[in-house]
Amino acid sequence: MRIDLHNHTTRCNHAEGTIDEYIERAIELGIDIYGFSEHAPMDFDLEYRLLFSNMGDYVQDVLSAKERYRDKIEILLGYEVDYLEGYMDERVLKADVDYLIGSVHFLDKWGFDNPEFIGGWESRNIDDIWQEYFDAIEAMAKTGYFDIVGHLDLIKVFKFMPSKDIRLIAKNALIAIKKSGMVIELNGAGLRKPIKEIYPSASLLEVAYELNIPITFSSDAHTPEQVGFGYSKATALAKEVGYTKAVTFERRQQQLITF
Repeated sequence: MRIDLHNHTTRCNHAEGTIDEYIERAIELGIDIYGFSEHAPMDFDLEYRLLFSNMGDYVQDVLSAKERYRDKIEILLGYEVDYLEGYMDERVLKADVDYLIGSVHFLDKWGFDNPEFIGGWESRNIDDIWQEYFDAIEAMAKTGYFDIVGHLDLIKVFKFMPSKDIRLIAKNALIAIKKSGMVIELNGAGLRKPIKEIYPSASLLEVAYELNIPITFSSDAHTPEQVGFGYSKATALAKEVGYTKAVTFERRQQQLITF
């Protein structure tokens, strides 16, 4: 079965295309389970996410599509939630969804993956930035709020790479992910970015496999053309590392399938 769980809609204000266009593209590609996980609302960085006032409309959009396409594809409902202390909201964390993706896009309110703020990389030690990022991933996992780790090594997006062994930098975060019961996504969006590499890297995925951390698949589509992006490379990487099964969700419960 083919899974693609991390995808967006125009309600995040930086995506294109209708929900039906995303779904029709998924059906065309033979995707069996397709999830919408809009950037969840919070009182920060409002230009790039769903608004609290539009949560109900987003849910209705997805559930209506789920019913319309029920004979062709399974549609899931989720949110991608920014882990940022002081800004996460109970209305999101306790939402009635199939899954929550926890992602780190900000370090002390610095949007390190946004090209608008790439200058922030020039004023700090790269090793320190990487460690701060994975410390945030570790803290996110320890909250127990989330089901999936979004793009585990997003910090590599602009190819500012550390001098230290990335596996050592990420070690405590991966242990925390294991203890939390979270799933790691293989996210094809990295192939569209300067790093030109799937999130996470093969070396980190190998550690995840050794820790028996389960995986799922995502294209992080922001246009219908990006649906399923990098899927064949992601599944090939997963199989090369040793994975044969992936996780889907229903009402926050994990279900293993063969991919």
